[in-house]
Amino acid sequence: MTQVIGTKTEVPTPIDEVVDDEVETAQLVVVANRLPVRPSSAKEGDGGWRPSPGGLVTALSSVLQESDGLWIGWPGASTDEPVPKEFEGIRLKSVEISPEEYEEFYLGFSNATLWPLYHDAIRAPTFHRHWWLAYQTVNRRYAEAAAQAVETNGTVWVHDYQLQLVPQMLRELRPDVKIGFFLHIPFPPAELFMQLPWRKEILQGLLGADLIGFQVHSNASNFSRLARRQLSATGHDGTLRYQGRDTTVGAFPISVDCDQLISLAQDPAILKRCDELRETLGNPQRVLLGCDRLDYTKGIQQRMKAVAELFAEGTLVPGKDVMVQVAVPSRESDSHYERERHELEQIVSEMNGEFGVVGSPVVHYLHQNLPYDELVALYLCGDVMLVTPFCDGMNLVAKEYVMCRTNLDGVLILSEFAGAAKELRGAFIVNPHDLEGVKEAIRTALKAGKKEVKSRMLRMRRQILRRNVFDWANLFLGALSGLSESPSPELSALADEVRD
Repeated sequence: MTQVIGTKTEVPTPIDEVVDDEVETAQLVVVANRLPVRPSSAKEGDGGWRPSPGGLVTALSSVLQESDGLWIGWPGASTDEPVPKEFEGIRLKSVEISPEEYEEFYLGFSNATLWPLYHDAIRAPTFHRHWWLAYQTVNRRYAEAAAQAVETNGTVWVHDYQLQLVPQMLRELRPDVKIGFFLHIPFPPAELFMQLPWRKEILQGLLGADLIGFQVHSNASNFSRLARRQLSATGHDGTLRYQGRDTTVGAFPISVDCDQLISLAQDPAILKRCDELRETLGNPQRVLLGCDRLDYTKGIQQRMKAVAELFAEGTLVPGKDVMVQVAVPSRESDSHYERERHELEQIVSEMNGEFGVVGSPVVHYLHQNLPYDELVALYLCGDVMLVTPFCDGMNLVAKEYVMCRTNLDGVLILSEFAGAAKELRGAFIVNPHDLEGVKEAIRTALKAGKKEVKSRMLRMRRQILRRNVFDWANLFLGALSGLSESPSPELSALADEVRD
């Protein structure tokens, strides 16, 4: 861990340096680390651009299409093909990040400092001053792009941990606009957050927003308590007053596209693919399923060890029971993730070596991105879904699985440390650190009768259907709209100066 001495604070960019005469503007601007599109892969082979996967893209694409909004972000890779100005009805504005900035801002401060710190310090966070400077620089670039793009009195919605300084930077450039911020990952308690040398700067950055949203109430409370303690902000958990401004803080749990998932789960082609998958697996009596991004926060190794012990004790029987684990590649250039993959694949190899037979492994392991249709087919195959992160903001895989079970079958084993556990009370809730507890939950789930399984699944589906991902987006934007007052003529004039 690097000692931090005498950090430098960037001076705000003068307004006249934010000018871009050709920039397109919008009343609603979304600012996220990544654009909602990605370059086609070599395997896909057709060039061009494709929509990025994920619930955020699904939710915000609809909102932006309806409002003629604009999405600002990084395309995610160097490519000779220019980023399109519009994709499927969404206007796009690209922010450039150099290879050096990718190393220091993204892999460094975002994912080696903030990510582990915000996930209970499962791996020790690293604090480097040059990473912090890169984080400031890139956040400033996003803020300037938003300042150019948003119309007078418009709305900017900033997303996630990579851009926590943007709200205040944008506030300095465009005090006329409404600014919302949503954190998709957990926000840590004071005991962890206080380790961060730049804790006050992060809190000040977030308090530039009019509305700050978190996945669960405990995360919102963590933030509010820290703001009062570190910045002498006044107020209570729901409303903070700092430097003459009020900021509302609350929980807005994200959801999934229920209608899309129900439709896909009833698609004859996907149902056929589910049957094909079970046949490929050897027509087992029971399929256990895990589907996660390959990340040390997801508890995949601990889960696999529990399953291995159940095979060893005879609760699970090779040939009758099979485990499918999808581990989506993530940050492969990071040594932590390289080690996580190596250790997980060693566990899988040992399980198949000890319990499998020729042509019939007990674990089918996939380290790849899957098309969404294939993922839904796997959700339909999985009799027991294991979602056991050590720490997670929400975990939409759990909600996707539930919405795909239109026949009210299948059981969900869910970590108590996933935000989704606050809503999905019909799941078998476990402490992923407790190996015996995870094993007992699997045993109980396998023994559950049809009536109990149906009751649990119905309860979870009703909860998710109360508020889908579009409701989440509209609820947040509606709350943000209701908070802001009309700006003075002076602020409106300033907006014109920044843009023109």
